[in-house]
Amino acid sequence: MSNKFLTFSGNFRKTFALPEGHRVQWFPGHMQKGIAQLLARLRSIDCVLEIHDARIPFSGRTPLFKDMMKMKAHVLLLNKCDLADLSRKPDIVKKLQKEGVDKVLFTNLTAGNSKIIKHQLFPLVVEAIHSKPRYNRETAEDYEMAVIGVPNVGKSTFINYVRRSHTTIKKKSLRVGAVAGVTKVLSGKIRANFNPPVFLMDTPGILTPQVSELEEGMKLALCGCFPDHVVGEDLIADYMLFWFNKNSDFRYVEHFSLPEPTDNVKVLLNHIAKENQLVKRIKSPDSREHQFFPDYVAAATLVLKQFREGGLGPVLLEDF
Repeated sequence: MSNKFLTFSGNFRKTFALPEGHRVQWFPGHMQKGIAQLLARLRSIDCVLEIHDARIPFSGRTPLFKDMMKMKAHVLLLNKCDLADLSRKPDIVKKLQKEGVDKVLFTNLTAGNSKIIKHQLFPLVVEAIHSKPRYNRETAEDYEMAVIGVPNVGKSTFINYVRRSHTTIKKKSLRVGAVAGVTKVLSGKIRANFNPPVFLMDTPGILTPQVSELEEGMKLALCGCFPDHVVGEDLIADYMLFWFNKNSDFRYVEHFSLPEPTDNVKVLLNHIAKENQLVKRIKSPDSREHQFFPDYVAAATLVLKQFREGGLGPVLLEDF
């Protein structure tokens, strides 16, 4: 946090609101299909590995996943911990335990060698599986695990990671991307470990059909769990600005070389557009001449990219 503006007392918004007619919702057909396929195969699954973004450990976790926790062994893997402010990690774990999540790990799947994945994950999975009845799979010697989560939290990246580090298969098995919605169908059984023998099933990122709380939806959008155009790049950047100001965290001022904090996203985007020569050319219908304007979408895209890559430092977007 920038110390320069710790005593800054601006007239900032107390609540966040979207323009009339806008809402945060994204539930394409492949999500509904993925839910149906997942439920159809639930009988053959021993454990549900839920992957979520460590910057929002509570927000956006689909109610379906919480229902599955009651029926199947469950492990929560909070990814992207390199981007998260974990100074309150004990409090996060304690709150999750109150919600019924007693097996949780923090990791960064982009790191070259995760000791958490290498040494702790599969023993914890086996422990979770044997803590609940396996019913029809009681005599099975292998373990089958469904990898679930909201879009763009690293599910396919995780599967590729464990295949390279725990098996002799070094080739990527699943397509991954930096945007939400890359995986659209359930995968078949993918070997992830020899001892113990563990097979994984990747699933599409699944969101709740309707996000009940606006800020919960905006946190998901800010972390890239929606395609940006669904909400609007400038509106997501506006929420980022709102969140920093609400928490009296003005690190964005120094990072983007602003003269002072602002509550107006257009001021921020106009400044960034000028600094980076982001302009769009529009032909006037009257004079037929081209006019140049700041490209707010390009500026907002740059802001979001830097936030999501950790350029503004680690954050914890939850209030608890």
